[in-house]
Amino acid sequence: MKFDSLILRELRMPLVHFFETSFGRTTERRILLVTLHGEGLTGWGECVAGEDPFYSPETIETAWYAITQHLAPMLLGKEIAAGKDCPGLFARVRGHRMAKAALENAVWEAESRAQGLPLWKLLGGTRREIACGVSIGIQDTVEQLLEKVATELAAGYRRIKVKCKPGWDVEVFERIRAKWPEITLSCDANSAYTLEDAAHLKKFDAFRLLMIEQPLWSDDFYFHARLQKQLSTPICLDEAIRNARDAEAALDLGACRIVNIKVGRVGGFSEAIRVHDLCRARGVPVWCGGMLESGVGRAHNVALSTLEGFSLPGDVSASKRYWKEDIIEPEVEVRPDGMITVPDGPGAGYRAREDLVERLTMRQQTLRPRTSGQGPVIGSL
Repeated sequence: MKFDSLILRELRMPLVHFFETSFGRTTERRILLVTLHGEGLTGWGECVAGEDPFYSPETIETAWYAITQHLAPMLLGKEIAAGKDCPGLFARVRGHRMAKAALENAVWEAESRAQGLPLWKLLGGTRREIACGVSIGIQDTVEQLLEKVATELAAGYRRIKVKCKPGWDVEVFERIRAKWPEITLSCDANSAYTLEDAAHLKKFDAFRLLMIEQPLWSDDFYFHARLQKQLSTPICLDEAIRNARDAEAALDLGACRIVNIKVGRVGGFSEAIRVHDLCRARGVPVWCGGMLESGVGRAHNVALSTLEGFSLPGDVSASKRYWKEDIIEPEVEVRPDGMITVPDGPGAGYRAREDLVERLTMRQQTLRPRTSGQGPVIGSL
């Protein structure tokens, strides 16, 4: 495969309802999409970097810079045999994993179209349906949260995850468990606590949580290992796992018993598969986390979740939970039994609604292979 153009777009998409974590409240997402074209093939990718450097050092702006100035020139005009070649192609650039993932995942999708295969089969997936959980942000009141939990349970979701932080944790869990004593429940702290909170975090054990996700520092294994020894509840690491080496180190130290795999966080499908394979060999369950993606990124999460080791319900929720109108068709739908049927068509199995993409686009650049001694040829909207 050889790609002769890359279109980079920033979209603005308002959320159906605000989403709040310990980082703050989000009401609108800036969505960064890449579209690769070449040899009659098209591949779509989404960069999941946020508006601010809170979850990750990467942002929409750093990703735009990394793609236009470094990553796209390394890819465009080169002969690429497969998506798995991209990590080596981009190796000179340190970090910028979310920017790299957007390009690599687009290459994987184009490759699956070239082979006439569903993307999930090309990745090595085996599941024809995937189990779905849901992530519920911090609300204005506990009563409002309970209403949302009731709505998601009625929709069939198989695991409820609630965001937590100091002052929004034990009382919340007590109220949920009093109303629904048997549901599968987990929490996500997004690094809101420190090891000094260990005695408080031990109170979480009373609520029979599936896991507590990333309670301590985003770059830490050592203190998570110390905390895990004090808890019955399994710790799940998210932000701290950047690659398979991190996963191996965390498991060796006993820092977690579950791993959240976000394809953008680890740099693309290739590294996500490596993390999955390592955890599966160790008997450690993994699940697919979400980043408030549009349908493009959501479709890629569906494909990744078909790998055998994804034994826990992920955050691959229905499009309508987040968007009044998603940019793919069909939209991602969750069945009443809390499952998503994996599409069988070539590529991701969902088609980008290019007319809607164009209407939502706030800025756009087209990049082509550099000529001798020149940077990439760029056209802007």
